[in-house]
Amino acid sequence: MSWKDTAEPLLTRMPSVARPEGHVPFKRKLGWTAGVLVLFFFLTNINIYGLGTGGSNAFGRFSSILASQQGSILQLGIGPIVTASIVLQLLGGADLLGLDTQNNPRDQVLYQGLQKLLVLVMIVLTGFPMVFAADFLPAESVLGLSTGIVKWLMFAQIFAGGVLILYMDEVISKWGVGSGIGLFIVAGVSQSLVGGIIGFPQISGNWGFIPSWVGMALGYRELPSVLTGSGMIDLLFNQGMIIPLITTVLIFVIVVYAESVRVEIPLSHARVKGARGRFPVKLIYASVLPMILVRALQMNIQFLGRLLNSQLGGLPAWLGTYNDNGQAVSGLFYYLAPIQSPQDWAWFVHNVSAETWQIMIRIGVDLTFMLLGGAIFAVFWVETTDMGPEATAQQIQNSGMQIPGFRQSPGVLEKVLARYIPQVTVIGGALVGLLAVMANMMGTLGNVTGTGLLLTVSITYKLYEEIAEEQLMEMHPMMRQMFG
Repeated sequence: MSWKDTAEPLLTRMPSVARPEGHVPFKRKLGWTAGVLVLFFFLTNINIYGLGTGGSNAFGRFSSILASQQGSILQLGIGPIVTASIVLQLLGGADLLGLDTQNNPRDQVLYQGLQKLLVLVMIVLTGFPMVFAADFLPAESVLGLSTGIVKWLMFAQIFAGGVLILYMDEVISKWGVGSGIGLFIVAGVSQSLVGGIIGFPQISGNWGFIPSWVGMALGYRELPSVLTGSGMIDLLFNQGMIIPLITTVLIFVIVVYAESVRVEIPLSHARVKGARGRFPVKLIYASVLPMILVRALQMNIQFLGRLLNSQLGGLPAWLGTYNDNGQAVSGLFYYLAPIQSPQDWAWFVHNVSAETWQIMIRIGVDLTFMLLGGAIFAVFWVETTDMGPEATAQQIQNSGMQIPGFRQSPGVLEKVLARYIPQVTVIGGALVGLLAVMANMMGTLGNVTGTGLLLTVSITYKLYEEIAEEQLMEMHPMMRQMFG
């Protein structure tokens, strides 16, 4: 008896959102999407009952790309979903699961059930140590209850929030437009980005770009002197935020341009004469979403380091030394920590305690991690989401299309696609990793991190394409039947 036979009763009974029986009108899809988005913002403003003060942020600046709101019931954000996806991608890439999700309906159901089960496990493995270990979410006695009971109450709220965001993502995937994970990332990053542009200290705690310059023009803020080195640095990076503005705009332009760079493979319909089309192999073929997996892996490594440091009362010096804010300042965990802002490496912007050679090693490790991780996870993403040459060739074959001048055969299509897809996937994944590191090093408006900005621009661009496609299908129902 295989593991599938043993696990099938459990995996097939995992609660799921019912699929629509027929076509969902575009307006209804927008309604579901908007409703879930409003619910997401509502939940991020519900604080955990019993939460104390003084705890450190478990995810730090990873919070925006994980759609996590510190202290709310959505404390975990999409972290458990992403971590479960990493585990499944690694198991699937090594062919340890033995599931044929492309052709076998039973294996598709098992895979979806296994994914939900893993997400629930990751919610427990991530939320439990936050409450019961270290000081990530310190509890205080309320209503005369003991601290232990309050902690269990807090954990129950965090668990409920993790389950809610899991099914909110599924609702959008089946009834809405785009992906729930992508929508939550855009929502979280956009909040920080808008704050970085128009935020006031009284509201967001920091000066936004526009209020800062208005304040300097009207005399509310002192204009840094450009005649001194420190004044110029302050104008470019800190108070003036000129470099973060340039970086933000450049990332936006580069990602939009990269999304338009593609190799187009001509197609023609085998039975409908004159019906032609093109299959685009974009430069960022795997999209920017695999970068979430890379950053989530880094986040889990840092989370493990902080947890071990807290529970063991300190780590050996070669593993890591931590400051009062829970950040590694030396050792292995310091070198594995990603560069998140100019303050992490630029001694001319901020007083960096580390030695120059330590900073250079950290930059090299982060750059290598992102380049290799971006390429590897992009390949995993393509293969597990049926975007590889074999799966794509079968999809084109099923739609009745073929490449002009070639025999109508999935094998022939696969050979042609294999000339482009693997190479473009690796190059695009490495490029996204490089852009993320460079954006973090130069800084962005709202401190959204380069990865968050890349994800937001790319997801928004793809959401625009999906909305345009949905409108086209709504206007021409025959096209919906042709493309399935």
